[in-house]
Amino acid sequence: MKQSDEESVALGKSAELPERRSHGLEETPPFPIVALGASAGGLEALESFLKHVPVDSGMAFVVVQHLDPQHEDMLPELLQRRTELPVCRIEDGMTVVPDRVYVIPPNRDLSILHGVLFLLEHPVESGPRQPIDFFFRSLAEDWRQRSAAVILSGMGMDGSAGARAIKEQCGVVFVQDPASAKFDSMVRSAIDEGVADVIAPAEELPDRIAEYFRHGLLVTMPSEEPDADPKGGSGMEKVLILLRRQTGYDFSAYKSSTLWRRIERRMNLHHLGAVTDYVRYLRENSQEVELLFREMLIGVSGFFRDAPVWDRLETVVMPELIHERPDGATLRAWVAGCSTGEEAYSLAMVFMEAMDAVEAAQRMRLQIFATDLDKDAIDRARMGLYPVTIEKDVSEERLRRFFTREEGGYRVGKKIREMVVFATQNLISDAPFTKLDILSCRNLLIYFHAEMQKKLLPLFHYCLNPGGFLVLGNAETIGPATDLFAPLAGKERIYRRVETSAPLERMHFPVAFTLPSGRGGAVAAVAHGPPPVMDIQTQANGFLLQHYAPAAVLVSESGDILYINGRTNRYLEPAAGRANWNLFVMARGELNHILFEVFRRAIRTKEVVVAKNLQVESDPAKGRVDITVHPITEPASLQGMVMVLFTEAAGETASEVKPVKSAKPNTRLAEMSRELRHAQEELQVLREEMQTTGEELKSSNEELQSANEELQSMNEELTTSKEEMQAMNEELQVVNQDLMTKLQDLSRTNNDMKNLLSSTDTATLFLDNDLNVRWFAPQMADIINLVPSDVGRPVTDIVSRLEYPGLAQDTREVLRTLTPMMKDIPTSDGRWFAARIIPYRTKESMIDGLVITFLDVTERRNIADELEGCKSRLQAAAAKPEAGRGEKS
Repeated sequence: MKQSDEESVALGKSAELPERRSHGLEETPPFPIVALGASAGGLEALESFLKHVPVDSGMAFVVVQHLDPQHEDMLPELLQRRTELPVCRIEDGMTVVPDRVYVIPPNRDLSILHGVLFLLEHPVESGPRQPIDFFFRSLAEDWRQRSAAVILSGMGMDGSAGARAIKEQCGVVFVQDPASAKFDSMVRSAIDEGVADVIAPAEELPDRIAEYFRHGLLVTMPSEEPDADPKGGSGMEKVLILLRRQTGYDFSAYKSSTLWRRIERRMNLHHLGAVTDYVRYLRENSQEVELLFREMLIGVSGFFRDAPVWDRLETVVMPELIHERPDGATLRAWVAGCSTGEEAYSLAMVFMEAMDAVEAAQRMRLQIFATDLDKDAIDRARMGLYPVTIEKDVSEERLRRFFTREEGGYRVGKKIREMVVFATQNLISDAPFTKLDILSCRNLLIYFHAEMQKKLLPLFHYCLNPGGFLVLGNAETIGPATDLFAPLAGKERIYRRVETSAPLERMHFPVAFTLPSGRGGAVAAVAHGPPPVMDIQTQANGFLLQHYAPAAVLVSESGDILYINGRTNRYLEPAAGRANWNLFVMARGELNHILFEVFRRAIRTKEVVVAKNLQVESDPAKGRVDITVHPITEPASLQGMVMVLFTEAAGETASEVKPVKSAKPNTRLAEMSRELRHAQEELQVLREEMQTTGEELKSSNEELQSANEELQSMNEELTTSKEEMQAMNEELQVVNQDLMTKLQDLSRTNNDMKNLLSSTDTATLFLDNDLNVRWFAPQMADIINLVPSDVGRPVTDIVSRLEYPGLAQDTREVLRTLTPMMKDIPTSDGRWFAARIIPYRTKESMIDGLVITFLDVTERRNIADELEGCKSRLQAAAAKPEAGRGEKS
């Protein structure tokens, strides 16, 4: 290898893209990659984590942090002080190698492909940055089961969605304990999302991660177990039996590789090397069975995933269905395996947009049935509340039109939620929905083995109406079912139902398993599936054909009319004013009061009540009628409703509501009649007042709704302000961390300077441009009477032992000429100091005062004086002989 190549590998830099590797289930990436996500306030947690990572862990670490692009990035330098691993800032095209720490640069998104890191610019119009989610998703797709996500201290919810993608690919997710996190928003969000496999303090996570991957190398496939029991089946089958016994779900239709990856994760977390050990652990810990069940149900969903598919649905599929179906019709769709509901809501939004783009005489409706095996996911889907991270997938226009902003994120609008019915359903064993126009089953068939896929496709064909559409995931096909479905032009996996004369293969699905007590509610929902859609007209006609054939109305227990059969205009008429389809409001004349009493008695007793020979109006010539009030208990779809039948009276028959029998004039009877009429009038007045009150309450409710909308708008503004404050707080955290680091560096520099000056034993004095004392070394106190409070005072005002009257003049001269000056100065106590005056230069070469050093030269001066005295004496001694010779001569 050339020297340049060696340096390239050492730095983790790749000159060209390596050859594509297969990431199938049979091939495992060479080493684990651990992605660490933290916000700007998570530096302390990152340092604590990396400080406990061993040098020879065999893992690579990629740090993704929220960094402010306006500030200098010091994160690599800060982290390098806490770890012995090499820390480098990521460059585009850098190859990941083990035992190294890679740090994302500011204002960039990070992706990975075949183990090579790539930097991407963040588009400004795509909403707030979520760099942690972005990289987690990329790592999950590239490194699969050898990937690990670590979520540390931070604000916001970044990382939760990406961690779910890591788990979907059978990676592992570690989360810092919220109690030890400086900011716990990110870690709590991950825990609430249910994606955390291990929760521990930051300093404990490195050992947990190393143990997880170290143990994963020891796990063997069930078929390789030497102790597998050939009679009792493999260990995996025993795991499935325990799952079925406790949860009621049979996962034997799933691919073995899919099941094994899920089981392997749980075994690694519990440090178990053989499936037989895990079977024993399952039998001893029922809670682990529940956790494994949830592991099997992990699904990744999102709004408008695979954008070309949704564009095709909006521009081709929906317009075609709208034009083919009659005006005002109701389209039916089924989203199987809907997870937390994003796909079902996306379909509803696409339909609304398609309806806006076409011209139709009447608005059509779309009824969506969304089902999934995971009850918790269905409950979350019904709430329709999603985090702010959906801004990455949903356009601003759609957010504004179909969502309302709340404190916890975005909630799907009421109109969209009303289009979707969520239900828990087992696709393999429960009854399907039929008469569908669209059936979406994306990224679900890939988990089933080929035999189950072969059974499901004919079932899908049966569920769809002629000309209906089947939507599959990008990795799914119809396989051999080409006689049942025809693909639409394009790369999207959208198929049209094809009419076939060949008999379909009979479907045989296993029955639902009986669950132990404690899960009864959930089991009932799964075993029986969603209730069939009620067709009131069909059910009502069937009931009438079995029992009656008169004029009748089907009403609710409050008297609201649901269905009318036959001619009822003799007995019912619309009331004046606002339209009101209530039986008691529409009843004619005297029927109004008697019908109310009979109806109330029937509701109270749950029995059939008959009132015979009733006068329809005040005119006896109008005829009489028999009324039968029949509370319905069967069929179940009509249970709770009431059938009211009107039949012409056959003759003068005693009535339960006893009619007047005496034809003779009777004063008492007339008086009672007047009282009855008066009571009926009062009752009518009370009913009208009640209706008026009801209308007032409706008006008040509308006002409250208006006020609620205003409050929601105000809440959105406050939420926006909160996000801005949160972003500002993160920036302040970055600045504060930088200042703390610089303060530590300054403190260290001051200590170094202090020790340096102390070791040289040189008295040093720093002056500013006005000759005020800025700083002095402790040795100066022995020369000039300086104390700490003298800082800021002119040096000429301080008592000094120096006999140096020209100090002020010399210092100003040096400031003027910028030429250093050196003099020997005596002191009042007989010492001498070599004073050196030089300009004080800043890093930017600016003059900001003077530096004066005083070196004690007393000994040197004394020696010099002695030498000078000796020299004088020698010269004098030498001069005497010469003088004597001159006298002699």
